Amino acid sequence: MPSHSCDKERVTILVDVQNIYYTTRQIYKCNFDFNAFWAQATAGRSVVKAVAYAVDRGDEKQRQFQNILRAIGFEVKLKPYIQRADGSAKGDWDVGITLDAVEYADESDAVVLASGDGDFGLLVEKLKSKYGVSVDVYGVQALTAASLIHVATRYIPVEGNLLLRR
Repeated sequence: MPSHSCDKERVTILVDVQNIYYTTRQIYKCNFDFNAFWAQATAGRSVVKAVAYAVDRGDEKQRQFQNILRAIGFEVKLKPYIQRADGSAKGDWDVGITLDAVEYADESDAVVLASGDGDFGLLVEKLKSKYGVSVDVYGVQALTAASLIHVATRYIPVEGNLLLRR
């Protein structure tokens, strides 16, 4: 909690873009509303850091999307898209997200993590126990690990106003 009652809660926002994008598309057949998410996650809070982690395929539509994220207020961190010989793809940001979460935890009262990836459960536990921050997890309920929902201070399902309906 903020040290003075008039101070705003300080928040770090970390978005696993691939996870949120694909889980929202898979379950709802529509897109995640990053503007609505930003408004909800930052309400009454001051932003310490906001990062959207994405895989860069180098196409124009993706560049436009990345510019929209920047206009909202996110720093966009990109990792090259790697196609393996067996046809699978690599572009995992788990370690980068974890490092940034730990780096900004001391300056934050809360961390918002947008991902349903259960691998982040250990990170959430560490942020709460060692750094004393609350952790809000946003994820598509049907595809968010139960273990991650369980350890979150607050779990917010991606639904309703967080979806862009066509």
